[in-house]
Amino acid sequence: MDLKNKRVLVVGLGKSGVASALFLESRGAIVTVSDAKPADQLAKEIPVLLDHGIAVETGGHGDRTFRGQDLIVVSPGIPADVDPLAQARALGEQVIGEIELAYEFLPGPIVAITGSNGKTTTTALTSEIITTSGFKTLTGGNIGTPAISLADQATPESVAVLEVSSFQLETIRHFRPKVALILNITPDHLDRHRTFEAYVDAKARIFENQTAADFLVLNAEDKTCFALAERAKSQVYWFSNRKEVERGAFVWNGEIQFRDGKTQSIMPVSELSLKGAHNVENALAAVCAGMLMRCDPARIRQAVRNFKAVEHRLEYVATVRGVEYYNDSKATNVDATMKALESFPANIHLILGGKDKGSDYRVLNSLLRERVKAAYTIGAAAEKIESQIRGATKIIHAETLQNAIQKAASSARAGDVILLAPACSSFDQFENYEHRGQVFKQSVASLAQAELATAG
Repeated sequence: MDLKNKRVLVVGLGKSGVASALFLESRGAIVTVSDAKPADQLAKEIPVLLDHGIAVETGGHGDRTFRGQDLIVVSPGIPADVDPLAQARALGEQVIGEIELAYEFLPGPIVAITGSNGKTTTTALTSEIITTSGFKTLTGGNIGTPAISLADQATPESVAVLEVSSFQLETIRHFRPKVALILNITPDHLDRHRTFEAYVDAKARIFENQTAADFLVLNAEDKTCFALAERAKSQVYWFSNRKEVERGAFVWNGEIQFRDGKTQSIMPVSELSLKGAHNVENALAAVCAGMLMRCDPARIRQAVRNFKAVEHRLEYVATVRGVEYYNDSKATNVDATMKALESFPANIHLILGGKDKGSDYRVLNSLLRERVKAAYTIGAAAEKIESQIRGATKIIHAETLQNAIQKAASSARAGDVILLAPACSSFDQFENYEHRGQVFKQSVASLAQAELATAG
C-alpha cells in the first residue's frame, strides 16, 4: 500500500486510532483524525497528533471531512454502518479498519485468535509457545497493543500473533491469517451487532480469505463453531477437552494430545497452572496453533507449564482474613461470568454489573443458586440484573465497585471467595475493563494494608 501524499482520514481516537494516524503520517500520508468526543476528553492525544502535523477534528464528524479522502481508517469502537461511513462507501471511498491496515504491512505469517471468551489468555499463551520455540514473535491487536504498532518491527520471518474482535473483523477486506482460531461463540455485543447471527457472521470473517494452504482451528464442543466448519476453504483442525478429535488437540487419560495422522502426547493436564476448565480449552487451542506453526512439542510443554494467568482474567489478587479475592474484570459477558463461577465450588461473593450489552442474566441463576452466597450489583445494569436473578441468591445493591468490595468484605468469612466477574462492559463508570480491574486490585490492596496495620 503506497501512502505517500495520500489523503487519509482516521475515525476514532482510541489506542488503535492514534497508532494508525501516527503510522500513516510516518509513511507520508496527509492525515486527518476525527472523533465525536469533545477536545477536553482527548487532552492526552491531541498534542501528540498536532506535533506530527496531523489535523484534528473533535466534537463530532463534519460531512465534508469524509469527502475527497483516498482512504478512511475506522477504529473498532466506531460502528461500521454509521451514516458518514455509509455515505463515504457510496461515493466509492475505501473504508477499512486498523487490523486491515496492519495486514498490509505485516509480511510474515499471522496467527489470529477470536472468540467470545478466552481470546486474550489464548493469544498470550500462543505467543509464549511460538516465542519459546525460537520464532521472532510480535503480539498485538485487541490484546492492548494495536496491530499497526507492530509493522515497523515486522519481517517476512516474524510471526504476528493477533487477538481480533468482532468489531475489528467487520472492516476487513483482504486480511488472511495463516492460522485462524475461533475459541467459542456465545451471545455478546448484541447492542452493536443487533442479532446473534450478525455477530456470528462477523466472527466468521476471520477465515473468509483463507485458502487450502491455511488452517482454521475450531472448538469441537461449541455448536456454533462446529457449524462454521462447512464454510471453510482452509484445513480445519479441532480442539476438545471431552473427546478425541480426528485432527487437532484433545485430552485423553489426563494428557493433552495432538493428532494429525499420528498422535503425540504433549503434556499432562495437571501441569497447567491456569485455573478453570475453560482454561484447559484455551491451552488446547494454543497447543493446536503451536503445532500447526511447527513448534517443537517439548518447547510447547515448557511454555504452557510456565505460563501464568493474564492480568484481569481470573487473576488471583490476595487473601485477606482468609478470604480470597479474584479479579476477572475481563468477564464482560454472561458466558465469561459462568466460566468464572464454574472455577470455584461454592462460597462465592460475586460482583456483577456495569454497562449492559443486551445480555440475558437469567442463565446465571442455576450457578448462583449452587455456588454464590450473595451478588453485589453495581453500575447502570444493576436494576436489570436484579430483576433477572431475583430469587437465585441474596442480592445487595452496591452501586459502585468500591461499595461492593466493602460490603462483600464485611460479609465474607474465611474460606470464601470474593469474585469480580461483572458480565457487563465497564464504560458506565470506568475507562475500560483494565481500569475497572485496577480499581478492584487497589481496593483489595488497601484492605490488606489495613489488616496488616490492625495486626501490627
